[in-house]
Amino acid sequence: MPGDRPAVLLITADQLRRDALGCYGGRAVPTPHLDRLAGEGTTYDRAYTASPWCLPSRSSLLTGRYPRNHGAYSNFRDEAWLSPRLPNLYRAFGDAGYSVGHIGKCHFAPVPYGATRPDATLPYDAFRKHYLALGIDHLALQDDKQVSVWFRDDYADELDAAGHLEAYRDAVWDRDARKVFTFPGPAEWHPDSWVGRKAVEWLTSPLDANAPLFGWISFSGPHFPFDPPAEYLARVDEEQLGEPRIDPAEWTDPARLHYRSFHGPSQGRVEGGGDRHNDPAYWRQLRRHYAANVALIDDQVGAVIAAAEERFGDNLVVVFSCDHGEMLGNHGFWGKNRCYHDDVLRVPLIVRRPGGVGAGARSDRLTSLVDVHPTLLAATGLPVDAECDGRPMDAAGHPHVFAEGEGFTTVTDGRHKLTTAQVEGSTYTELHDTATDPYETENLAGRPEAAEPQRDLQAATLNALLRTTLP
Repeated sequence: MPGDRPAVLLITADQLRRDALGCYGGRAVPTPHLDRLAGEGTTYDRAYTASPWCLPSRSSLLTGRYPRNHGAYSNFRDEAWLSPRLPNLYRAFGDAGYSVGHIGKCHFAPVPYGATRPDATLPYDAFRKHYLALGIDHLALQDDKQVSVWFRDDYADELDAAGHLEAYRDAVWDRDARKVFTFPGPAEWHPDSWVGRKAVEWLTSPLDANAPLFGWISFSGPHFPFDPPAEYLARVDEEQLGEPRIDPAEWTDPARLHYRSFHGPSQGRVEGGGDRHNDPAYWRQLRRHYAANVALIDDQVGAVIAAAEERFGDNLVVVFSCDHGEMLGNHGFWGKNRCYHDDVLRVPLIVRRPGGVGAGARSDRLTSLVDVHPTLLAATGLPVDAECDGRPMDAAGHPHVFAEGEGFTTVTDGRHKLTTAQVEGSTYTELHDTATDPYETENLAGRPEAAEPQRDLQAATLNALLRTTLP
């Protein structure tokens, strides 16, 4: 019976490093609620995103398919809207009688960045309509911190009514701030506080008592701008922040993919433009603000899970993860675009099941975020789409996992990682051995001693692409 099936919460942050959490070794801020979730569930230590870009990765979480198979492969291409015709979690749970909600960031369509204006927050109706067409019954939209000052989503409307939108818009557009500032309003109006509040309101609303619930609670932090409420900075242990690992000698070879990111037009920011060779004080401030935003998200996750437990008790499945990580100054960059480093590709992933199954366990299964889709369906007794690239996480892991996007593909066997990227007509190849070179500074591509792993990873990539393009 539908009423006997567990409720399901998929909770994600945006651009979250795994080592920001206590359960993954983080010490800069306490994360007691997520650490508790890890103690009650299974923590995956070798989980990888499906893309270093937001839109492709989120679409992979929703569909269980790699970007090559769901087609929403770019943050920037007009044709990369996620199709409502593809099977996805909203449709699967809705068809099974679940109440389906999404609170926070969707980003299943490329944002029209070129239309943004510093003096106005523009209409966003077409995007909201598209998201609802994917199968969402209840939508409270906060579609990214910057998007909410560029375009009038649900959060922007309420922030404006509360009198704080103009100040936030000015802060986001302030180039002198270099994306690092404190939120210019009360903490309860920060985007992540708003998402947590809206999720609790939805979970405590008079939902259909006979219907189970599926909700994706999607925080847009700690993605830049690095903008925590000022009071959260006091929670940060600055001695535990660490210093970015930057060695300019790493970027002496023009054949390296991020040579130009370090030396050229992007000026030290892998997002495509920004700050080059930042001084230590800037990196410390950026890291401190990032950690403070993580503390805020942990508070909100605790409130959301408490509300769900109050309503559903133990009959609840919770998955926590993110879309991808963040460089946070390492190698000289912040951001994530076209990054092959584990800073970005290796992500936190926690799964809590009813009855304490797997409580406190840690898994070294080679896992991808495409596995979230089939795992949630299998956990609730629903059929898994035969075209899904993922596997339920109680099945065997993958021999290889991939991260993909526009002109970019990475494949790893959990140790060696091969990246191929095409940028402005040039092809770049990077091979890293994360066992002997955990910070991924030395490119082994083309070296005789690395010929075997490079060959094997190239074959895995070719086989995957052939199954897609020439089935």
